[in-house]
Amino acid sequence: MELQIENACQNCNREITENFCGNCGQKKFKRIDRKYISDELQYTVVHWNKGLLYSIKKLIKNSGKTARTFVEGDRVNHYKPISLVFILSGISGFVSFKIIGMSNIMKEMFASNKAMNTGVMNDYFAFVSNYSPFIMLAYIPVIALFTKLAFRRWGHNYYEHIVINAYGLSLYSVLSIILLYPIFYLVRNDIYTFGLIMNFSMLLIPISMVWFFKGFYPERKFTTIILRVLAIFGMMLLGLIILGIVGVIAGFIIGYSRNIK
Repeated sequence: MELQIENACQNCNREITENFCGNCGQKKFKRIDRKYISDELQYTVVHWNKGLLYSIKKLIKNSGKTARTFVEGDRVNHYKPISLVFILSGISGFVSFKIIGMSNIMKEMFASNKAMNTGVMNDYFAFVSNYSPFIMLAYIPVIALFTKLAFRRWGHNYYEHIVINAYGLSLYSVLSIILLYPIFYLVRNDIYTFGLIMNFSMLLIPISMVWFFKGFYPERKFTTIILRVLAIFGMMLLGLIILGIVGVIAGFIIGYSRNIK
C-alpha cells in the first residue's frame, strides 16, 4: 500500500512522522500557498536577523568563547562564521570607503608624499574598496596557517583554525565599526590628525588578537597568549620579507633578461 503524499518523503519515499524525514532530512510535504510563502519569508528574515545579531552580541561579549563553543559543536543559534566575516567585512568596507571616504583621504595623504603618490597606490586602494569582503576571506586561510603553527600543540586542526580566524576577523570588523570609524569620521577633514589616529589604531589588531585568543584558551596564561600572538606577527613579518626578496629577485631577473634581448 502506497503512503499518502502528506506522509511520504518526496525524496526517499520513507514515512514522515514529524516535520522532517528521519532518513534523509527532507521537510514534510506542504502545498505551496499564501501561508507557505508568508511563513518562509518570516522564517528567512527572523532567522537571518536572530542569528546575525546573536553572533555579533556574543562576539562583543566574549569572542573567543563564542568561537570555542562553535568549534566544539554548539552551532544551532550561531551565524555561519564564513558568512559572518563576509557580511561584517562588507559593512566595514562600505562604512570605511563610502561614508568616511577612506580612499579620498588616503589619496590626499599620499599627495604630500611623492614616493607614495603613484598610480599603483591609487589603483590599490580602489581595488581594496571594491573587493574588501573577498580580500578578507582570502586572508583567512593564510593567517590560519600562522595561528595553526603558533598554537600547534593546543589541539585544533588547520580547518578549525580557519573557523577560529573567521571569528577573530569578525571581532576586528565589529571593533573597527564601533570604536574606530566614529573617530575617523569626526576627523576626516584633518589629514594630519587622521593619519596620527590611523597609526595608533594599528594597535587594535594585536590587542584584539590577545583578547580573542585568551577567551578561546581561558585555561592558558595571559603571558603565554601574548607570546603566541607575537610569534604570529613574527611569522607574518618573515613571510613579507621572503615575498619582498622573491619580488626583488624576480624583478632583477626579468630586467636582466630584457637587457640581454
